[in-house]
Amino acid sequence: MEEIIIATKNPGKAKEFEKIFNPYGIRVKTLLDFPDAPDIAETGKTFAENAILKAEGISNLLNKPVIADDSGLTIDALNGRPGIYSARYAGEEKSDEKNIEKVLYELKDVVYEDRTAQFRCTIAVNIPGENSFTVEGICHGIILSEKRGTGGFGYDPIFYYPEKGKTFAELSAEEKNAISHRGRAIQNLKKWFTEQFPKDGEKR
Repeated sequence: MEEIIIATKNPGKAKEFEKIFNPYGIRVKTLLDFPDAPDIAETGKTFAENAILKAEGISNLLNKPVIADDSGLTIDALNGRPGIYSARYAGEEKSDEKNIEKVLYELKDVVYEDRTAQFRCTIAVNIPGENSFTVEGICHGIILSEKRGTGGFGYDPIFYYPEKGKTFAELSAEEKNAISHRGRAIQNLKKWFTEQFPKDGEKR
């Protein structure tokens, strides 16, 4: 494997994966390197299905190994919503503020103890000629009744992480990356990859 494609146009995401693949001499590219690649419709019903759709769709087009991810917030009192619709929960036009307002309205009568939630991230890997593989990262927390903090994005200001005593929006980038659903999914991907492709001298 000489290179792997990350199905994103966000350069920041590529840096996270470079830490895994650079030691193996594998080049990491993104969809910015393939401007003609089309958007893949996320028609799945789960994070895993959407991640696989993106990974396989781009892999089939480019005939190269591809990694894709899908993530979002699931709230127990809302039967798992907003889930795969997290980015556009309040409407087709993305708005973090409106998404938060909708969640807080739907939880207005729910007591603190029942406001449990999870940030989830699924990463799919597709290597041409092989079945797709997925790993997941989950971070458990509580949805507060009002926003706290100015960092992060999305639902971070209302997602409270009890072990730190802060919302995700109150954590530094380093603190968040160490415990986030995305950070945990990437660590699980690293573990899987090093087991599948051990470097010289390492045991499989």
